[in-house]
Amino acid sequence: MDYIAVYNKKMEGTVKPYPNFNAEQDAQVLRKAMKGLGTDEKAIIDVLAYRSNAQRQEILKMFKTAYGKDLIKDLKSELGGKFEDAVMALMMKPDEYDADECRRAISGLGTDEADLVEILCSRSNAEIVALRAAYKRRYKKDLEKDLMSDTSGHFRRLMVSMCNANRQENEPASLERAQREAKVLYEAGEGRWGTDESEFNRILCIQSHQQLALTFAEYQKLSKRTMEQVIRSEFSGNVQSGLLAIVKVAESAPAYFAEKLYKSMKGAGTSDRDLIRVVVSRCEVDMVQIKSEFQQRYKQPLAQFIKDDCSGDYKKLLLALVG
Repeated sequence: MDYIAVYNKKMEGTVKPYPNFNAEQDAQVLRKAMKGLGTDEKAIIDVLAYRSNAQRQEILKMFKTAYGKDLIKDLKSELGGKFEDAVMALMMKPDEYDADECRRAISGLGTDEADLVEILCSRSNAEIVALRAAYKRRYKKDLEKDLMSDTSGHFRRLMVSMCNANRQENEPASLERAQREAKVLYEAGEGRWGTDESEFNRILCIQSHQQLALTFAEYQKLSKRTMEQVIRSEFSGNVQSGLLAIVKVAESAPAYFAEKLYKSMKGAGTSDRDLIRVVVSRCEVDMVQIKSEFQQRYKQPLAQFIKDDCSGDYKKLLLALVG
């Protein structure tokens, strides 16, 4: 695989800024949709699913200016169930949404490690910095300290490393470095008795995704095993899940999220929170590529999966977002 070509490929969202955007007009449409008896859910979808997040924030301000009311509170009072959950996710700024999802994963009984892994292991440095600031602003707490008190062992180290948002994102990929660090990873895992977890943590948390993809390709030449196979054999539990997420995102973020979407819908029941989070957080980023990966992997369009798995206005909103 030509990893340079892969990383030069432009990602594309299915939700784009509305070309003839008018915040006042949209606020009027939403007000009318919620005024009087009943709610016009179609009108709400027709506005919110076809505006960028930045445009939705403008609508929020305009609604309050025009009507002296909070659009979020009005939507909450009119909507319900999973449709309400998806609309509320859409109306939040991305950093605040990530912060809320991390807080929910940490607070309460037990920890939702899978959600922490998805967010912290897939976001860019800038996104994690913004997430930490939003977390501090909203909860008056430090995300790193909360992660340290709520996790343990090698998984705690991984979460703290990711939370520090210090990946070398702008470093050009180097074949020489890839060959050198592939050998380090081999000697830290397969090539010894036991595993030197700290070396895996260091390399997977510091290198750019492009550099990691090249390193994994060189590793496979050296070992005849993929990095995913190595991590599955050398690690277990939450730290295995976290390292696997980094590997998958480095090799192809759209493929990683396609798998997340598939797992959220396959089998008995739907993990609606996961489904909503991936659709909302990726619809402006790389949903076009995620749909392509989904079709390639599972031989069925993502839209068909949503049609078969969801219902009502919730289904209509998700279908509008994935395009």
